[in-house]
Amino acid sequence: MDQPDSVGVGPLSGFSPERRASVLIETLPYIQRFAGSIIVVKFGGSAMGDEALAAQFAEDIVLMHSVGIRPVVVHGGGPQIGALMDRLGIVSEFRDGLRVTDAETLDVARMVLVGKVGRDVVSGINVHGPLAVGISGEDGGLIRATARDAELGFVGDVEAVNPAIIERLLVEDLIPVVSTIGADVTGQAYNINSDTVAAALAGALGAERILYLTDVEGLRADADDPGTLISRLDVERLGALMSDGTISGGMIPKAQACLDAVHAGVGSAHMVDGRIPHVLLLELFTDAGIGTMVFPVGGGPDADRQADPS
Repeated sequence: MDQPDSVGVGPLSGFSPERRASVLIETLPYIQRFAGSIIVVKFGGSAMGDEALAAQFAEDIVLMHSVGIRPVVVHGGGPQIGALMDRLGIVSEFRDGLRVTDAETLDVARMVLVGKVGRDVVSGINVHGPLAVGISGEDGGLIRATARDAELGFVGDVEAVNPAIIERLLVEDLIPVVSTIGADVTGQAYNINSDTVAAALAGALGAERILYLTDVEGLRADADDPGTLISRLDVERLGALMSDGTISGGMIPKAQACLDAVHAGVGSAHMVDGRIPHVLLLELFTDAGIGTMVFPVGGGPDADRQADPS
Protein backbone atom coordinates (compact mmCIF):
# COMPACT_ATOMS: atom_id res chain seq x y z
CA MET A 1 0.00 0.00 0.00
CA ASP A 2 1.31 3.45 -0.90
CA GLN A 3 2.47 5.57 2.02
CA PRO A 4 2.06 9.36 2.25
CA ASP A 5 5.19 11.36 1.52
CA SER A 6 5.41 12.53 5.15
CA VAL A 7 5.93 9.06 6.59
CA GLY A 8 9.28 8.84 8.36
CA VAL A 9 9.44 12.57 9.01
CA GLY A 10 8.80 14.07 12.43
CA PRO A 11 9.78 13.83 16.10
CA LEU A 12 8.99 10.09 16.34
CA SER A 13 10.50 9.10 12.99
CA GLY A 14 13.61 7.55 14.57
CA PHE A 15 11.60 5.34 16.92
CA SER A 16 10.46 1.79 16.32
CA PRO A 17 6.69 1.28 15.93
CA GLU A 18 6.59 -0.17 19.45
CA ARG A 19 8.38 2.87 20.91
CA ARG A 20 6.07 5.25 19.05
CA ALA A 21 3.06 3.44 20.46
CA SER A 22 4.57 3.54 23.96
CA VAL A 23 5.11 7.30 23.74
CA LEU A 24 1.52 7.86 22.67
CA ILE A 25 0.10 5.55 25.34
CA GLU A 26 2.11 7.38 28.02
CA THR A 27 0.20 10.56 27.22
CA LEU A 28 -3.25 9.00 27.61
CA PRO A 29 -3.75 9.31 31.40
CA TYR A 30 -2.57 12.93 31.31
CA ILE A 31 -4.88 13.80 28.42
CA GLN A 32 -7.79 12.23 30.30
CA ARG A 33 -6.90 13.94 33.54
CA PHE A 34 -6.40 17.44 32.15
CA ALA A 35 -9.44 17.40 29.85
CA GLY A 36 -11.58 20.42 30.72
CA SER A 37 -8.87 21.95 32.94
CA ILE A 38 -7.57 25.49 32.61
CA ILE A 39 -3.81 25.66 32.15
CA VAL A 40 -2.11 29.05 32.09
CA VAL A 41 1.11 29.33 30.08
CA LYS A 42 3.50 32.25 30.43
CA PHE A 43 5.28 32.63 27.08
CA GLY A 44 8.61 34.39 27.35
CA GLY A 45 12.36 34.04 27.03
CA SER A 46 14.33 33.16 23.92
CA ALA A 47 11.48 31.13 22.43
CA MET A 48 9.65 34.38 21.65
CA GLY A 49 12.48 35.52 19.38
CA ASP A 50 13.03 32.21 17.61
CA GLU A 51 10.64 31.55 14.74
CA ALA A 52 10.93 27.77 14.93
CA LEU A 53 10.41 27.64 18.71
CA ALA A 54 7.53 30.11 18.50
CA ALA A 55 5.87 27.94 15.85
CA GLN A 56 6.35 24.84 18.01
CA PHE A 57 4.91 26.70 21.00
CA ALA A 58 1.80 27.49 18.93
CA GLU A 59 1.53 23.83 17.91
CA ASP A 60 1.72 22.74 21.55
CA ILE A 61 -1.02 25.20 22.55
CA VAL A 62 -3.26 24.00 19.71
CA LEU A 63 -2.66 20.35 20.59
CA MET A 64 -3.55 21.06 24.22
CA HIS A 65 -6.75 22.73 23.05
CA SER A 66 -7.52 19.84 20.68
CA VAL A 67 -7.47 17.25 23.50
CA GLY A 68 -9.87 19.24 25.68
CA ILE A 69 -7.50 21.40 27.74
CA ARG A 70 -8.42 25.09 28.03
CA PRO A 71 -5.11 26.97 27.62
CA VAL A 72 -4.68 30.64 28.50
CA VAL A 73 -1.51 32.33 27.22
CA VAL A 74 0.13 35.27 28.98
CA HIS A 75 3.14 36.79 27.21
CA GLY A 76 6.04 39.03 28.05
CA GLY A 77 7.95 41.37 25.76
CA GLY A 78 10.66 43.26 27.65
CA PRO A 79 13.39 42.77 25.02
CA GLN A 80 11.01 43.82 22.24
CA ILE A 81 10.10 46.99 24.16
CA GLY A 82 13.78 47.78 24.60
CA ALA A 83 14.50 47.20 20.91
CA LEU A 84 11.77 49.61 19.77
CA MET A 85 12.88 52.24 22.27
CA ASP A 86 16.40 52.00 20.87
CA ARG A 87 15.07 52.43 17.34
CA LEU A 88 13.10 55.48 18.44
CA GLY A 89 16.09 56.96 20.25
CA ILE A 90 14.43 56.74 23.67
CA VAL A 91 16.90 56.06 26.47
CA SER A 92 15.81 53.37 28.95
CA GLU A 93 16.40 54.00 32.64
CA PHE A 94 16.42 51.12 35.11
CA ARG A 95 16.14 51.11 38.89
CA ASP A 96 16.62 47.86 40.80
CA GLY A 97 16.22 45.99 37.54
CA LEU A 98 12.90 47.64 36.65
CA ARG A 99 12.41 49.92 33.66
CA VAL A 100 11.34 53.43 34.68
CA THR A 101 8.15 53.96 32.67
CA ASP A 102 7.17 57.52 31.85
CA ALA A 103 4.24 58.34 29.55
CA GLU A 104 6.36 57.96 26.41
CA THR A 105 7.74 54.60 27.52
CA LEU A 106 4.26 53.42 28.43
CA ASP A 107 3.06 54.24 24.92
CA VAL A 108 5.89 52.13 23.51
CA ALA A 109 5.08 49.26 25.88
CA ARG A 110 1.43 49.29 24.84
CA MET A 111 2.34 49.37 21.15
CA VAL A 112 4.79 46.49 21.49
CA LEU A 113 2.83 44.23 23.86
CA VAL A 114 -0.69 44.74 22.54
CA GLY A 115 0.01 45.75 18.94
CA LYS A 116 2.99 43.58 18.05
CA VAL A 117 3.90 40.71 20.38
CA GLY A 118 0.33 39.78 21.22
CA ARG A 119 -0.65 39.87 17.55
CA ASP A 120 2.30 37.63 16.63
CA VAL A 121 1.29 35.02 19.23
CA VAL A 122 -2.33 35.11 18.07
CA SER A 123 -1.30 34.79 14.44
CA GLY A 124 0.97 31.84 15.18
CA ILE A 125 -1.85 29.95 16.88
CA ASN A 126 -4.42 30.89 14.24
CA VAL A 127 -2.34 29.29 11.50
CA HIS A 128 -3.99 26.12 12.81
CA GLY A 129 -7.53 27.50 12.84
CA PRO A 130 -9.54 30.47 14.16
CA LEU A 131 -8.77 29.75 17.80
CA ALA A 132 -6.88 32.59 19.52
CA VAL A 133 -8.14 36.00 20.63
CA GLY A 134 -5.76 38.71 21.85
CA ILE A 135 -6.74 40.95 24.75
CA SER A 136 -4.93 43.16 27.23
CA GLY A 137 -5.44 43.55 30.94
CA GLU A 138 -7.30 46.78 30.18
CA ASP A 139 -10.02 44.93 28.27
CA GLY A 140 -13.18 44.11 30.19
CA GLY A 141 -11.56 45.27 33.42
CA LEU A 142 -9.41 42.14 33.43
CA ILE A 143 -6.48 43.53 35.45
CA ARG A 144 -6.95 46.35 37.93
CA ALA A 145 -3.54 47.85 38.57
CA THR A 146 -1.98 50.03 41.19
CA ALA A 147 1.27 52.00 41.01
CA ARG A 148 4.24 50.18 42.46
CA ASP A 149 6.45 53.19 43.20
CA ALA A 150 6.09 56.80 42.12
CA GLU A 151 9.79 56.88 41.14
CA LEU A 152 9.15 54.06 38.63
CA GLY A 153 6.35 55.95 36.88
CA PHE A 154 3.71 53.74 35.26
CA VAL A 155 5.04 50.43 36.53
CA GLY A 156 2.18 48.63 38.20
CA ASP A 157 1.23 45.73 40.42
CA VAL A 158 -1.90 43.62 40.23
CA GLU A 159 -4.53 44.91 42.63
CA ALA A 160 -7.38 42.68 41.47
CA VAL A 161 -8.33 40.30 38.65
CA ASN A 162 -11.78 40.12 37.07
CA PRO A 163 -11.57 36.95 34.94
CA ALA A 164 -15.07 37.29 33.43
CA ILE A 165 -13.84 38.17 29.93
CA ILE A 166 -11.42 35.21 29.94
CA GLU A 167 -14.14 32.86 31.14
CA ARG A 168 -16.45 34.03 28.34
CA LEU A 169 -13.76 33.34 25.73
CA LEU A 170 -13.16 29.88 27.20
CA VAL A 171 -16.89 29.10 27.04
CA GLU A 172 -16.70 29.94 23.34
CA ASP A 173 -13.86 27.39 23.01
CA LEU A 174 -11.32 30.11 22.22
CA ILE A 175 -7.73 30.56 23.40
CA PRO A 176 -7.14 33.89 25.20
CA VAL A 177 -3.76 35.55 24.63
CA VAL A 178 -3.18 38.21 27.30
CA SER A 179 -0.92 41.27 27.07
CA THR A 180 0.05 42.53 30.52
CA ILE A 181 -1.06 46.15 30.47
CA GLY A 182 -3.52 46.88 33.29
CA ALA A 183 -5.40 49.98 34.39
CA ASP A 184 -6.36 51.58 37.69
CA VAL A 185 -9.84 52.77 38.65
CA THR A 186 -9.28 56.08 36.83
CA GLY A 187 -8.33 54.33 33.58
CA GLN A 188 -4.62 55.09 33.88
CA ALA A 189 -2.64 52.30 32.22
CA TYR A 190 0.32 50.52 33.81
CA ASN A 191 2.89 48.06 32.53
CA ILE A 192 2.91 45.01 34.83
CA ASN A 193 5.41 42.18 35.13
CA SER A 194 4.08 39.29 33.06
CA ASP A 195 5.09 36.58 35.55
CA THR A 196 3.07 38.37 38.23
CA VAL A 197 0.03 38.73 35.96
CA ALA A 198 0.19 35.07 34.96
CA ALA A 199 0.19 33.92 38.60
CA ALA A 200 -2.67 36.24 39.58
CA LEU A 201 -4.73 35.24 36.56
CA ALA A 202 -4.15 31.52 37.15
CA GLY A 203 -5.32 31.90 40.73
CA ALA A 204 -8.44 33.85 39.73
CA LEU A 205 -9.32 31.23 37.09
CA GLY A 206 -8.75 28.28 39.42
CA ALA A 207 -6.20 26.88 36.98
CA GLU A 208 -4.99 23.31 37.31
CA ARG A 209 -1.47 24.26 36.21
CA ILE A 210 0.68 27.23 35.35
CA LEU A 211 3.78 26.81 33.21
CA TYR A 212 6.53 29.42 32.87
CA LEU A 213 8.76 29.21 29.79
CA THR A 214 12.24 30.45 30.71
CA ASP A 215 15.82 30.30 29.42
CA VAL A 216 16.93 27.80 32.08
CA GLU A 217 15.98 24.18 32.60
CA GLY A 218 14.49 24.88 36.03
CA LEU A 219 15.60 25.58 39.58
CA ARG A 220 18.99 24.31 40.75
CA ALA A 221 20.19 23.54 44.26
CA ASP A 222 23.56 24.89 43.04
CA ALA A 223 23.17 27.62 40.44
CA ASP A 224 26.51 26.68 38.84
CA ASP A 225 25.88 22.93 38.63
CA PRO A 226 23.39 21.74 35.99
CA GLY A 227 23.38 18.34 37.70
CA THR A 228 21.53 19.78 40.71
CA LEU A 229 18.26 20.49 38.91
CA ILE A 230 15.38 20.26 41.38
CA SER A 231 12.62 18.42 39.57
CA ARG A 232 9.97 18.86 42.25
CA LEU A 233 9.53 20.65 45.57
CA ASP A 234 6.74 22.03 47.70
CA VAL A 235 6.18 25.69 48.47
CA GLU A 236 7.67 25.35 51.95
CA ARG A 237 10.99 24.08 50.63
CA LEU A 238 11.00 26.67 47.85
CA GLY A 239 10.46 29.46 50.38
CA ALA A 240 13.35 28.13 52.46
CA LEU A 241 15.68 28.00 49.44
CA MET A 242 14.82 31.62 48.68
CA SER A 243 15.34 32.68 52.28
CA ASP A 244 18.77 31.05 52.63
CA GLY A 245 20.02 32.47 49.32
CA THR A 246 20.21 29.18 47.42
CA ILE A 247 17.84 30.70 44.87
CA SER A 248 18.94 34.23 44.10
CA GLY A 249 19.39 36.83 41.40
CA GLY A 250 17.31 36.51 38.28
CA MET A 251 15.62 33.33 39.46
CA ILE A 252 13.87 35.05 42.37
CA PRO A 253 11.03 36.65 40.34
CA LYS A 254 10.17 33.32 38.66
CA ALA A 255 10.37 31.44 41.96
CA GLN A 256 8.18 34.06 43.66
CA ALA A 257 5.65 33.82 40.84
CA CYS A 258 5.48 30.04 41.33
CA LEU A 259 4.94 30.54 45.07
CA ASP A 260 2.25 33.14 44.47
CA ALA A 261 0.40 30.93 41.99
CA VAL A 262 0.29 27.89 44.28
CA HIS A 263 -0.68 30.01 47.29
CA ALA A 264 -3.51 31.41 45.13
CA GLY A 265 -4.88 27.90 44.66
CA VAL A 266 -3.26 26.73 41.42
CA GLY A 267 -2.66 22.97 41.50
CA SER A 268 1.04 23.28 40.64
CA ALA A 269 3.47 25.69 39.03
CA HIS A 270 6.11 24.55 36.54
CA MET A 271 9.30 26.21 35.34
CA VAL A 272 10.50 24.78 32.01
CA ASP A 273 13.17 25.56 29.44
CA GLY A 274 11.44 27.22 26.49
CA ARG A 275 14.46 26.55 24.28
CA ILE A 276 13.55 22.84 24.18
CA PRO A 277 11.26 21.98 21.26
CA HIS A 278 7.71 21.10 22.35
CA VAL A 279 8.63 21.55 26.01
CA LEU A 280 4.98 22.06 27.04
CA LEU A 281 4.03 18.60 25.80
CA LEU A 282 7.04 17.01 27.48
CA GLU A 283 6.17 18.59 30.82
CA LEU A 284 2.43 17.94 30.73
CA PHE A 285 2.13 14.57 29.04
CA THR A 286 5.11 12.47 30.15
CA ASP A 287 5.77 10.58 33.38
CA ALA A 288 9.15 12.17 34.01
CA GLY A 289 8.36 15.75 33.03
CA ILE A 290 11.24 18.01 32.10
CA GLY A 291 11.43 21.06 34.40
CA THR A 292 10.79 22.05 38.01
CA MET A 293 7.36 21.48 39.53
CA VAL A 294 6.23 23.45 42.62
CA PHE A 295 3.25 22.08 44.51
CA PRO A 296 1.39 22.69 47.79
CA VAL A 297 2.65 21.35 51.11
CA GLY A 298 1.36 17.80 51.39
CA GLY A 299 1.64 17.25 47.66
CA GLY A 300 -0.70 17.36 44.73
CA PRO A 301 -2.19 14.58 42.62
CA ASP A 302 1.09 13.97 40.78
CA ALA A 303 3.62 15.44 43.21
CA ASP A 304 5.58 12.18 43.07
CA ARG A 305 5.59 12.06 39.27
CA GLN A 306 9.20 13.11 39.03
CA ALA A 307 12.17 11.87 40.98
CA ASP A 308 14.11 14.55 42.83
CA PRO A 309 17.83 14.06 42.22
CA SER A 310 18.61 15.26 45.74
